[in-house]
Parts: sequence; structure tokens; C-alpha cells
Amino acid sequence: MFFKFILIIIASIVVTVNGYLQMVVPDNKNAFDLNLYQEVLDAEQCAAQIKYILRNNTMLLSQFLNAGPKTPRGLLKGNLVDLGSYYECLEIQEKVQNMDIEGKYCMVSIPLNQEFSTINLSEELDLEDISWPELPWTELNSKKTRIKKSTFEGLLKYKMLKAKIQEIFGLTSENILSNEKSSGQLPNLKFNLAVCIPKPCSVNETFKNLLGGLSEVKLDFTEEYCRLPNDKPWTAVDYVALVIFTIIGVLIFLSTFYDIRHEVILKKDAKTANKLYRSFSIYTNTRRLVTYTPSPGALECMDGIRAIAMMWVIIGHTFANQMVSATVWNPLDGLNWISSFWSLWITTAPITVDTFFMMAGLLIVYTTAEKMTRSKLIKNLHLFYLNRYLRLFPVLAASVLLQASLFNRVTDGPNWNTVAQQTHQCRVYWWPTLLYIHNYYSPRFMCLPHTWYLAIDFQLFFLSPIILFWVVSGRKRTAWVGLFAGLLISLSAATIFNFIMGFRSASITVREPKEGEPNYDTGFYINTLTRAPPFFVGMIIGYVLHIFRGKKVVIPKIQVTLLWLLTIVLSSAVIFSNYPILQADWDNQLADNFLNSFQRSTWAMCIGWLIFSCVHGYGGPINWLLSLRMWKILGRLSYAMYILHYQLIFVINGTLLSPIYFNVEFSIRQFIVDFTISLLVAFAVTLCVDSPCSVLIKYFLGGSKRSKSSPAIPSLSIENKKDTVEVP
Repeated sequence: MFFKFILIIIASIVVTVNGYLQMVVPDNKNAFDLNLYQEVLDAEQCAAQIKYILRNNTMLLSQFLNAGPKTPRGLLKGNLVDLGSYYECLEIQEKVQNMDIEGKYCMVSIPLNQEFSTINLSEELDLEDISWPELPWTELNSKKTRIKKSTFEGLLKYKMLKAKIQEIFGLTSENILSNEKSSGQLPNLKFNLAVCIPKPCSVNETFKNLLGGLSEVKLDFTEEYCRLPNDKPWTAVDYVALVIFTIIGVLIFLSTFYDIRHEVILKKDAKTANKLYRSFSIYTNTRRLVTYTPSPGALECMDGIRAIAMMWVIIGHTFANQMVSATVWNPLDGLNWISSFWSLWITTAPITVDTFFMMAGLLIVYTTAEKMTRSKLIKNLHLFYLNRYLRLFPVLAASVLLQASLFNRVTDGPNWNTVAQQTHQCRVYWWPTLLYIHNYYSPRFMCLPHTWYLAIDFQLFFLSPIILFWVVSGRKRTAWVGLFAGLLISLSAATIFNFIMGFRSASITVREPKEGEPNYDTGFYINTLTRAPPFFVGMIIGYVLHIFRGKKVVIPKIQVTLLWLLTIVLSSAVIFSNYPILQADWDNQLADNFLNSFQRSTWAMCIGWLIFSCVHGYGGPINWLLSLRMWKILGRLSYAMYILHYQLIFVINGTLLSPIYFNVEFSIRQFIVDFTISLLVAFAVTLCVDSPCSVLIKYFLGGSKRSKSSPAIPSLSIENKKDTVEVP
């Protein structure tokens, strides 16, 4: 019945129609064909079709109404969105009286802070056979509606939280604060309701034709967007993607055929095969990817750390995206859960990114300190940068191309605007992403917004030779001075910056922003300066591992116990400190400044001790768990999974046809889906793009014979114990 109510209240409306997208981009960059939406509009045809539907075809009218708005499920739980019936609307096609009547799906937003009155449509339109409902409310505010005031307040907090998450993840957000807040009404809260209308009509024209010149009801609404079948035009980037992926497919077929013929049919030695001809072979690349050969000096435990950290990232994004790109039946329940103690394992997930920063710094030192000298570092600096850039480029470029083209076409749904926005941003801002400057050049409209991490990682890698110059000097004292100078400078600069700016200390919080509060996302979260200290902590840990490489380190049991206790206390403090700052009444800027300045470096030190203890025999069952072979494949796929998983979550959520009911059990099941699909797609991209390109890069640039499909970071097992070092 509610959809009829919506038809009435929208009926004789003063309408404001927004553009379909908030980004202003050229038509050939849009994911949807905006010209199509304008070309189909025909006021004369609209009037004729509506007149016919109302007076001559009750069944067709029922189809339009059934596919249109209904009471938002979970209204008292904070859900103000109804998605209608997307496919049912677009499937309406009927030819009558020389008219082709087709359905068009539109989303309408109706602000709640306004008044309206009812009219009797049956009498005014002379449609006595249609039963129209009476309006249940006369004014949408907290004093007169049947919704409790606490629900209104919860809605405001939820909208605020959603806007903050959207900002962090590079999605268009809205300012939900208003000067009307104290009036008891709902500032900028609105119903978002799907309506199904004839193809030649706009929403405004539809209801003008329904009511003629009636003007008793005054209600503002906004036509947010409309959708039609086949409204995703083929653009240049689609053809480029099709050609490139077709060429890759042909190369894979030919290379695999050559490889199988050489080894299986002719039974020749694999070493005699041409490496270039085999570079795209699925047969060889799969075998290389799933085969692990232990090597001396390998850091075994880091595969487990990387895999677990990756799963933590994905499950965090799964939960967060349910608040951003999906329609939730009970958002207020989700809000209450996020503010609770039991959500800490999700709300602290952003700290795991600092695990990757720490490991990146560790590996740069650990893998170069033994084989580099100052002169060799300076002489080969261009190759140092080029090799890093090219090793990251294939998967990143493939992901950008997928998002700019195929991901937009693979499926569809009423929530597809989030995917479309990412497509627009990749078509416009693809080049800052491939140059690793998008965290500064286009921070609010990033293509692949989660790859801000990759930008910072590459920028820190670019700066790392300044420290490596001292590390590879051959003198330990010089190396230690350079390493600690780098850490102290980065930590001091970040601390001073944090105290001056006064950022909040949590990426997700339900408290209201203060007036003049700096932007946390662009100012802190994706800022290289503020995220650099864990990287320099990792460089120090990497040097410690280097100087004790192949040596048996003996540490007294009491010291090992104290170090483990300290690690547990500090890491727990980092995690549990998030609980008070999540609360709406949190207001301690000094504590925020200290947390922003030191909690991430503290976490990096804890992970550093974990790695060191596992490498040198003090990890016990933790080392056993982290060194299991099952982590190897995840460790090798972690880079591709990180790059691809976020966009795949958008695609999955974009296909949802109805609101989801938030609870932890459902979200965990959804994580399993997101993780599995990400794993499969990452496996395919690694086999078809990453592994072949790594072979080609090594062939043309030279270097070791080791394939990139082997662990991205060396595994470390202590095979050589000829030296023993006592640690006091």
C-alpha cells in the first residue's frame, strides 16, 4: 500500500531534478548513456501512454505499481530506502494502440523535513475503481510522526557514519549536518524510493499527467537517476580492453599449446624450451605458482602474516561496504553494533595496513643489505626504481582496465551507481593511479580508491635509497645512525603535523565532526607523511634480521617472556584504545593526537618482534601456525587479491535486489563469498597477466632466474647455525 501513498504525495509536486552523477565528466567517460535518457523523453507520448494505462489497462498499471515504491522494509530500524523491483520494471514491454509501452526504473529522493497534505485522487481523477490509501502522516518530524525521537537521532548518526566511510573509500558523500538540526526535524534525511514509469516520461512529467493542474499538494523531491535496458554504451576503453584481453587470451593459448607439446607430447626437457614462448603458458605458470621449494634464509612466517592480514582487510571492507554500497534493512542495528565493544575486530581492521607498510620497509633492507654496496646502489638506482614500478604495474593496470570497462558490463542491478562511479573515476583518473600519485592528485575521486596504500608504498620505496645509502655502507654504526635518523625524522614530523592539525583518531566514528575539523581522509589517512613511521620501523627490523642472518640467537627465557608480554600488552592497547574513541561522546583531542602519532608505529614494532621471534626460534606454536604451507598460495596471491577484491565487492553489492538484514553471521557469510571470488579472480589475473609479465620483465631487464610467482618476499628458515650470538 505504501507505493500508492508515495504516488499521492509525489503527485502534484514542485520538482527539482539533479544530474545523474555528481561528477562532471565528458560523455564518453560516463558508464551510462546520458544522452539516451534525454532522447527517450517525449511529453506527448508520455501523456498518451499514461492516459491509456490509467483508463484502459488495469493489468499494465498493476505492473508499473508493483515494480515501484513500497514501504521501506525496516523503516523503524532506520531504513529509508526501497529498491522496488528493478528487473520487473525494465522487463515491461507491451505494444498497444500504436504505442510501445516500456518501463523505466527511476530513483526518487524525498526530503523528510517538509509538510504535505492529502487529496482524494479517486475523486479528482474520476478513477473510482482504484482504491487509494490515506496518508498516514501529515508532517515528517520527530514531534508528529510515529517514529521515536531516538530513531531520528540514530538516523543522523548513521548518515554521518556512512558519509565518513564513503569519504575514506573514495565515494561521493553528502553533508548531512544542517542548521535545522535543533528544530526537531530531520536535516537532509530523505526517503529514497524506486518508481517505475513509462519510458518517454520523466518522474515530473509522470505525476503532472496523473494530476493535471492540481496544486493542493506541495512536496519537494529529486529525481536522482533513471535506468533503461542497454544503457551502458560501448566506448573506446571497452574496445581497448576487449582487444588487449583478446590478445592475452591468444598468447595464452599459443604459449600453453607450445609448452604442452614440448613437455607432454614430445617429452623434452623443460630447460630446453624457449622461455619467451612459455611465458604465457597456463601449464607452467600454474605449476610454478602452486609449487614451493624451500630456500635457505627464507622468512617462512611472513607468508602467514601476509595472508591473515589480507583476510582482515577483506572482511573489514565487507562489513564497511554493507554500510556504503548496499541497502541495509536495519542500519540502526548496524550502527549500535559498530559502537559496541564486540565490533573491535572489525573497527580496528585499518591498523592491518600498517602491517604491510612495516613488511615493505623490512624487505627493502633485508633483500638489499647483503647484495648491495653504495656504488652499486647509486649506479643501478634507475633499475632499482624501474624494476619496482614494472613489477607492480601489470596487475594494477589490468585492474584499472577491468574497472574502466568489463566490471561495468559484467552484470547489473539497482545499486549499480557505486560501480558506475568507480568506472567514471577510472576513465578520468587512471593515469595518476598508474603513476602512484593519486593520493595527492585526485584524493576524492581515486580510481581504485583502496590503492592509496600502493601510492604511499611506492612513494616510500622511492625515498628508501636515502636510508639504504647508509645501510649498505658496510659499517654497522653508520647503518644504525641512518636507520634511526630516518625513523626519528619521520616520527617527529608526523607528530608535529598531527598536533598542529588536530585530526580525529579513528577512521570510523559516530561522533559529530567539530566545526573546522580537518579532513581526516585526505589529511591523515592517505597522507604519506603520517603513514611513513611504520615503514621506517620495518627498515630497522629488516636490518636486525640481516645482521643475525643465518645465526642462532640465544635470548634468556625471562627476556623472551617479557618481550612477548610487552608485545601482547602494546598490541592489545592499540586495539582496545579504539573502543572509547568510537563512542559519540568522545572528546579528547590530546589523546587523539597521541594515538595518531604513535599507535601505528607501536603496532609495527609488535609485528616486528613477532617476525623476529618466529625466525629465531622463539615463536613456538605461533611460528608453526604462520609457517604452514597452506599460507603460501595466499601469500603469492595477496598482491592481486588486494588490488582486485575491493572492486569485486562493489560489483557483488551492486547486484543486490533488496535490502540486506545486517547481522554478524550474515556478514561473515558474505565475507566468505567476497573472499572466494577475490581469490579466484586474483588467481586468474596472476596466471594470465602477472606471471607472464614477470617473466618478460626479467628476460628484458635481466636479474635472477627466480620467478615472481614465487613468494614476493623471501621465506626465512634458519638452515645455517654455524654462528651463535648472545643477546644480553
